[in-house]
Amino acid sequence: MGFSFKTFTGALALTTFIAMGAAEAKEMVMYNGGDVTSLDPQKMSGDWEDRVAGDIYEGLFTEDADSKPVPGVAESHTTSEDGLTWTFKLRDDAKWSDGEPVTAEDFVFSFKRLMDPKTAAEYAYLQYPIKNAEKINKGEIKDLDQLGVKAVDDKTLEITLEHPVPYYPSLLTHYTAYPLPKHLIDKVGDAWVQIGNIVTDGPYKPVEWVPGSHVLTAKNDQWYDTGSLDIDGVRFLSMEDVSAGFRRYQAGEIDLMTDYPKDQFKFIEENLKGQGHFAPFAGLYYYVMNSTKPPFDDVKVRQALSMAVNREVIGPKVLGSGEPAAYGWVPPGMNNYPEEGARVAWASEPYKQRVEEAKKLLEEAGYGPDKPLDITLSYNTNDNHKRVAVAIAAMWKPLGINVKLVNAEVKVHYANLRQGAFEIARAGWLADFNDPVNFLDLLKSGIEMNYGQWSNQEYNSLLDQAAKESDLEKRAEMLEKAEKIALDDSAALPIYFYLSENIVSPKIKGFKDNVFDKHRTRYLSMSE
Repeated sequence: MGFSFKTFTGALALTTFIAMGAAEAKEMVMYNGGDVTSLDPQKMSGDWEDRVAGDIYEGLFTEDADSKPVPGVAESHTTSEDGLTWTFKLRDDAKWSDGEPVTAEDFVFSFKRLMDPKTAAEYAYLQYPIKNAEKINKGEIKDLDQLGVKAVDDKTLEITLEHPVPYYPSLLTHYTAYPLPKHLIDKVGDAWVQIGNIVTDGPYKPVEWVPGSHVLTAKNDQWYDTGSLDIDGVRFLSMEDVSAGFRRYQAGEIDLMTDYPKDQFKFIEENLKGQGHFAPFAGLYYYVMNSTKPPFDDVKVRQALSMAVNREVIGPKVLGSGEPAAYGWVPPGMNNYPEEGARVAWASEPYKQRVEEAKKLLEEAGYGPDKPLDITLSYNTNDNHKRVAVAIAAMWKPLGINVKLVNAEVKVHYANLRQGAFEIARAGWLADFNDPVNFLDLLKSGIEMNYGQWSNQEYNSLLDQAAKESDLEKRAEMLEKAEKIALDDSAALPIYFYLSENIVSPKIKGFKDNVFDKHRTRYLSMSE
C-alpha cells in the first residue's frame, strides 16, 4: 500500500496532469469524508471509497446518472431459462490503463480472489449468489476452481448462480464485482495497487495517493469512451472535519461536498440557493449494541435503550435537516418489498409513555435509581454524529443511564466495531443494491457487518429460505417476517433514514439526485 512514483508511467501521468496547468485542467475538488484505506476494490468498505472506485474501475455493469444498472464492460448478456446461468460478452475495446485488454479471465481471477478466505474481503458475501461462493469463502470447499465462474473465451464470461437472483445486474455494479488486472498482479503481487504500478479499467485512473490527504485521478486515455469526459480528474479530499470543509467550499476551494454541517441547513437553503441537494436516500443511521457483552445480551436492556430514543426530534431539531425517523430496519421504497415493511410494535406510542415503559424494562433487568447503568457510546469523529450522540445520551439520562462518549477517526472506529471493541456504537449503511436483503443481511449470523453479533436462528433461516424463493411476493413475506423478528428482539437501534446530502457548486453541471446517491464523474461537467 502507499504511494510511489518509481515507475515511469505513473510519474508521467502525474506530470502530464500537472503540466496542463490550472487554466487548462478541469480538476474537480471533492470533500470525500474518510481516508481511503486502499485502491484495491476488494479491500474497500465505505461510501467514500466507493466514490473513488466507481471512477477508476468498471464492472460488467455500471450505474447511469440515475444510479440504475447499465452495461459496462459487458456489451451484452443472456440468461438461461432457469435463471441460473448468465453469459456475458465483453466489449472488444475494453482495456486496462496500460493498454492491455480486459479479458474474461480477469473477471474469473477477481471473483476467485474475492472468495479466497486468504483475501479476507469484508464484502465477499455480496457475491454469495455465485455457485459455491459461500462454501469457498468459509473454507468448506478448498478448490477455487469450483466457483461458478469461467472464461468461455477471452471475451465471453459465464457465471452460474446458486439460485435465481432477480436483481443480479445491480449486484454486478458493486466494487466486489470489478475485474482485477491479472497480468499485473501475477507480475508484482500485492504491490500492484501502488501508484506507479496500478492499472484500472474505468474512465479515470489514480495518479497520486497521499494517505490522510487525498487521491488524485486523471482521465484514462485507454477507456473506450474517454472522449466523452469533460472533467479531467478529481481530487478526493480525505477530510472528516465537515465544518472546515464547508468553509473551504464557501471560499471556492471545494466544488462538491458529500456531507455538510447540519446547523448550516437553513443558511444553505437561504443563501446558497440550488446548491443544496437533499433527497430521499436508501440508507439507515443506527446504533449497534454489543450483544456479546452484559447488559446488552439482555433484550430488555436493548429494548429500553431503543424505546427511549425520541427519533422524531433527531432530524428536524438535533440535526435541523429533517431526516425521517426510523422505526424499522429497511428504508422505504426498496424494490421487491412492501413500501413500509415491518416496524417496531411501539412506534405509534406517545414518547412519554415509551419512556415509562423503558424505565420498567430496565428495572426488570436489574437497573434503576439505586443501580445506574454506565455505558460507553462510540462514534466516528464528525460534528453531526456528535450532535446525535449528545442528544441521545440526554434522552437516556432520565432512565438512570450514564453515558460516556468516545470518538475516533472513521478507520479506527470501524476497526473497533469489527473487533467487537465497543458497547454501543454509531453505524450507518448505504444500500449497495436495490433489494431489502442488503439491509437484512447486516443482522445475519456470520456476516462481518453484524457488528453486535446478534444471532437468531429463525431469522437466519428465513433469509436462507428467501434466497431460494423465486416468487417475489412470497419472498417479500419471508423477508418482512425476518425484519419483524429483529425489531421485536431489538437486534439493533435504528434512528433515522438518510437523506442524500450534497452541496454542489454552480460550476458543476449534470448532478442528478438519486436514491443511491451515486454521482460518477463521467456524467458531470464543469464550467470555468
